[in-house]
Amino acid sequence: MSSFISEDDIEQAILAKLQESSFRYDVIQCDPDPAKREDLNDGTGRTSKSQCVLPEVMRTAIFRLNPNIDADILNKIIRELCQDYSAKDIATANYELYRKIRNGIKVNVRRNGKADFDFVKLVDFRQPENNTFTAVSQMWIMGNVYWRRPDVLVFINGMPMVFIELKNSIVKVKEAYNDNLTNYKKDIPNLFAFNQICVLSNGIETRLGAYCATYEYFFEWLKVESEKEKVDRNELKEVSKAENSSIKYFIDGLLNKSNLVDYIENFILFQNGGNKIIAKNHQYLGVNNLIEALKNRQDLQGKLGVFWHTQGSGKSFSMVMFVRKVRKTMEGNFTFLIITDREDLDNQIVKNFIRTEVIGKNEECQPKNGKQLREYLTGNKPIIFTMIHKFKYDKGKKYPVLSERNDIIVIVDEAHRTQYKTLAENMHTGLPNANYVAFTGTPLLGSKRLTNQWFGNYVSEYNFAQSVEDGSTVPLFYSKPVPEVCLKNDFLDDDVVNIIEEENLNDEEQRLLENSSSRILEVIKREDRLDKIAAHIAYHFPRRGFLGKGMVVSVDKYTAVRMYDKVQRYWSEEKKKLIQERNRAATKAKRDEITGIIDYMNKAEMAVVISEEAGEEEKFSAKGLDIKKHRDKMNYISPEGEDIEDRFKRPDSNLQLVFVCAMWLTGFDVPSMSTLYLDKPMKAHTLMQGIARANRTFPGKQCGMIVDYVNVFKYMKKALRDYAVGDNDDEFPVKNMDELLKYLDDAVKEAKAFLLGLGIDIDDILRESTLFDQLEELRDAYNIIVDKDEYKDKFNVIINTLVNLYESAKPEIFKYNWPHAEAYSALCYLHGLYHNLIDDEKINRARMRMAALLDDSVIAANPIQGIKEGVAIYKTKVIDLSKIDAEELKAEFKQAKYRSVEIDDMKSFIERALVQMLKRNCTRRNFSERYRNIIDQYNAGSADNEHYYEELVKLLADMQEEDSRASREGLTDEELEIYDLLMADKKLTKTEEQKVKLSAKRLYEKLRDNKQDIFVVDWYKDEQPRSRVKSAIEEVLDEDLPDSYDKEFFELKTNLLMAHFMDMAVQGYGWIR
Repeated sequence: MSSFISEDDIEQAILAKLQESSFRYDVIQCDPDPAKREDLNDGTGRTSKSQCVLPEVMRTAIFRLNPNIDADILNKIIRELCQDYSAKDIATANYELYRKIRNGIKVNVRRNGKADFDFVKLVDFRQPENNTFTAVSQMWIMGNVYWRRPDVLVFINGMPMVFIELKNSIVKVKEAYNDNLTNYKKDIPNLFAFNQICVLSNGIETRLGAYCATYEYFFEWLKVESEKEKVDRNELKEVSKAENSSIKYFIDGLLNKSNLVDYIENFILFQNGGNKIIAKNHQYLGVNNLIEALKNRQDLQGKLGVFWHTQGSGKSFSMVMFVRKVRKTMEGNFTFLIITDREDLDNQIVKNFIRTEVIGKNEECQPKNGKQLREYLTGNKPIIFTMIHKFKYDKGKKYPVLSERNDIIVIVDEAHRTQYKTLAENMHTGLPNANYVAFTGTPLLGSKRLTNQWFGNYVSEYNFAQSVEDGSTVPLFYSKPVPEVCLKNDFLDDDVVNIIEEENLNDEEQRLLENSSSRILEVIKREDRLDKIAAHIAYHFPRRGFLGKGMVVSVDKYTAVRMYDKVQRYWSEEKKKLIQERNRAATKAKRDEITGIIDYMNKAEMAVVISEEAGEEEKFSAKGLDIKKHRDKMNYISPEGEDIEDRFKRPDSNLQLVFVCAMWLTGFDVPSMSTLYLDKPMKAHTLMQGIARANRTFPGKQCGMIVDYVNVFKYMKKALRDYAVGDNDDEFPVKNMDELLKYLDDAVKEAKAFLLGLGIDIDDILRESTLFDQLEELRDAYNIIVDKDEYKDKFNVIINTLVNLYESAKPEIFKYNWPHAEAYSALCYLHGLYHNLIDDEKINRARMRMAALLDDSVIAANPIQGIKEGVAIYKTKVIDLSKIDAEELKAEFKQAKYRSVEIDDMKSFIERALVQMLKRNCTRRNFSERYRNIIDQYNAGSADNEHYYEELVKLLADMQEEDSRASREGLTDEELEIYDLLMADKKLTKTEEQKVKLSAKRLYEKLRDNKQDIFVVDWYKDEQPRSRVKSAIEEVLDEDLPDSYDKEFFELKTNLLMAHFMDMAVQGYGWIR
């Protein structure tokens, strides 16, 4: 059992580490006392508490890095960098600032009397010690509504690049994401304009991610210098000192000055200028290994190595990062030749380079034929993408030498098959001094280990098991649900397997396949067998828990089309059966569950995706199949410019299930895909490539499911031993469905143990003789759970994990006699009460007092089958605080049975009311802070239930008083907010207050009446319309405000109102939209 490590322990360990001689960071420790939060004398040198940069540090650093640039130019840039970004789209601001940080800022200068240009350097990437690194703890930041205080921020030259949020060791790291990072992004967006890395840690576990990433894409950093380092995660769980916790690996590995600037310069990508991608631990180490190999290319004789990173671990982005880093940091005029063996893979890689802005959208980089390829190579193109087949040459003739340059880097993606034959020899003949590297998820091994003969040894290795352990990919489970269709004998003749890897077979390959002694086609393509598989897919696919995308893999193109037709037929039959089943259902819950399945089936679309070949219509027609309708769908481009690949990759598109035979089985990344129906014989690297389609991480996706119809998993252990595992051959990362049930059993045991610690024995409850007694016990249990926020949060995390595992096991779990089914139902009942998904009369009665204050509330549950986490949708605009009777609430509470439930409901009501009040008037932050103090005192054990409830009622009464203040002042809500902003921090006479009130009324009226002219579309994005708004504010205030508002205070109030109006426009709330 690990010892308790507090947030402060971890924070102090970080700061102490960064002050060591190997780091030499400057450290500023601000005062965390809320009473000191407005004090500008906190050591940061900021001129405003809303500011998120260190202006003086920035000024000193930028002047030091740019001694030859005029001071006026530098001062202007510093002012721009110090601006308020909260009114801008933070994704855009983050992208634009990253480009400035990485590339510098282009400025016009004069040299020797002539116009010239230069770049202002914000960070010195070549000499890291020239930069100023500062770690600041507990820095108070004033947001648009709330004050926030990040635990640790790391600044480079005064710009906040790294955000670190800490929890104590008994709190799950995910809560730092849900409770802190999510709120910080909303409340102090300014901070994330410069951010490059977000770090969440409880000491035991540390995760990194981009500020915009969902939690599923946060990753560990546990290897410091070498990917061969061994880390015992079990030992990390037992640490007793913060300095030995997981955070030290991150600090040693990434906060070293050289590593941090290297990471920021070379390991951060943006897709299409928006989606931010930051490198994981294995990508950073692997790409830098390859960079070192390139530096030693002469010693390695041009064999840079094999970059073996398993599928789904970001290999394509690692390739981009390698090319990008070489071009940015290494001297020379390198040419990159990127080679694949399939057109779809070639196009996918080109798209990846375009989307990450390594090449331009219209750049000519894909030669149309072999002749043009030879022209490109004799020229000086920086990046060329081609297929190996373009190295064909006239039979009998020797391939010509195209270039003897030694700065050509040949990157071969998925180095298999043709790369090692005549075409590869031509490539080496044409480019005798080139440098070769293979990027692969499945290198050829054993007697066929030609990968290493051509490319050298492994330059980086990251296998399947490591990827699952790190969370870079999800675990895979497999099932064989229709035993009678599985093939029993060892049918996988190697020649046959090699042939059916291809989609378009020549006459010789077709003859060999059809004459094979295994008679594989005859067995696999038997109609009655395909019917059973189609019927199973139609039953299984819509009944899964996580409804991700799916792929059906058939032995050839004709069978893929047949399977599509058959699944369509059984799909219709399945819907008819479900409608009949719904009509017979005894309960509303069961009817709703079936309706959810039917609704999904009605909207789900399917498609065949196979390569095109000459004369295909005649070939398919000869087999009684119509390919034209499928080809039309495959070639269709939507009005939005989406092709079939884009639609399948988009998670919210209705295209849910595709039928393939070879296309999209390699190099095709669809994170939302969770289910692979496998009906094609595969071995070794081909099998690993195929099953990896389902292993990508995606929000809500716990695992991938492989449904095996051909019994290929008898070969899985061999493939996994070669490609997936480390030293432990017994622990395979692809497991039988039974293993998932074991995880589910463990999750039930964990939930029961947690509740037992609160005095709730689920087994005892289930032993009650009647259902009514069981429900009464569950209500009492729920009352205990909601007593403390700590209990609620832990319960929610545990039950969500349990429910997600159960959903992942559907529908297979239905055929098991699962021993925990009753306990799971009881736990789900508590889960349903927690999320308002269950209509329990007595619990609802405990909630009635607050419900009476809602004229119309709506509870919307997730329509997907089974008990899942729902979403409560409240029409917050209808909260009516005028109905509150504080004395009646206190009197009724004394008689209540489920006091914790009533308190919890009161808290929920107050939280909704506070959101509503703050949206109407941003100056009411003190109510929110007072509420948080009441909660903190109770959670700390300094108040009993009755006193706690009384404090909440007092707060509610004061909120009621505040809610009616506008009418007492003779103002509208909008006018009152402007009045409060103008009055803040100013003591006035009664006469002066009336002038301010008049000013607020006139300003609101002017802006409201001229809204269309003043607040034009996206006015806050451009300087000209922003100036028009500010002029309108200044005009009214200048005329009406009392003389005591001197020039400085007048400007302060004008800027305050301007910032608030911009925030309303950006956030899309209030009367300015």
